[in-house]
Amino acid sequence: MQDASLEVHIGTLEGQQHHGESVFPMIVTCGTADATLEQVVHWARENASEMVRQAAQHGTVLFRGFPLVTAQDFDAFVVAFGLPGFTYEESLSNAVRVNHTPRVFSANEAPPTANINLHHEMAQTPIHPSKLFFFCQTASPVGGATSICRSDVLWERLLKECPDFAEACRTRGLKYTNTMPAQADAESGQGRSWASTFSATTRAEAEVRMAELGYTWEWQADGSVRVTSPALPAVRDLPDGRSSFFNQLIAALTGWDDAKGDPSRVLRFGDDSPLDLDGAFKAAEIADAIRFDVPWQSGDVAFIDNHVTMHGRRTFEGRRKVMAAFVA
Repeated sequence: MQDASLEVHIGTLEGQQHHGESVFPMIVTCGTADATLEQVVHWARENASEMVRQAAQHGTVLFRGFPLVTAQDFDAFVVAFGLPGFTYEESLSNAVRVNHTPRVFSANEAPPTANINLHHEMAQTPIHPSKLFFFCQTASPVGGATSICRSDVLWERLLKECPDFAEACRTRGLKYTNTMPAQADAESGQGRSWASTFSATTRAEAEVRMAELGYTWEWQADGSVRVTSPALPAVRDLPDGRSSFFNQLIAALTGWDDAKGDPSRVLRFGDDSPLDLDGAFKAAEIADAIRFDVPWQSGDVAFIDNHVTMHGRRTFEGRRKVMAAFVA
């Protein structure tokens, strides 16, 4: 890795996983005690292509020991990679977030008691980011780990342990149904309002956007709207020949409010046939067995290939501040 003025090397982390020739996550540490932001930005610019390649191979690259303190530092680090931005405003994210810079926003405003289950960012929508940066400005004293899970590894195990369900996911895809509130609900991991989600000020404007995206919808008496996505792929073929269980099945099944008591309310196969719940819960069980909890240190940045790796958030106590920036 280039830049003679900065000492950067590959590190290790307790519990780090090994999958074939890859590690999960890959750890990149800065060993220059008095490193400056200018040096870090230069290093990121010079090594961006290699880091993108490593994130695709390993799923996640964790940068540790780099002198990143503020949202503006994180923004400069992300911009140095030269990758196209994917802003919160233009996204269909269900999460309530707060912008810190035009490119940087809070990871999720859900309260500390909310467990955010494993998911691929926006895989329940027709438009999703390809890569994710997460910056831990302040690590929680108790809990608050970001969980990550290799979906290519999950897919290989699912094929062996539940082949009929795996094949159904590949051939039929999935449809997702959820309710978007009339007003933002920061107490929910899915609390973004329909007006914010669809950049609309009226129901008519929202309906135009939903129609463009292929959604069906039903307005509710309280002003919320219940929307169903078009059929979306549940498995993604990666450029190197691997396949990834790329979807929002686990989060929807185990975490969405509408799924409580009746998971069929939020998920079905793309041909409208009922979801195989035994297979779906098996996928969730495998994911939980192979997840890795990133033990945040303040200043860390996790660079995630969204097509390879799911992520989530453990509950926590005390102050925790994690920011995000996405790549188109």
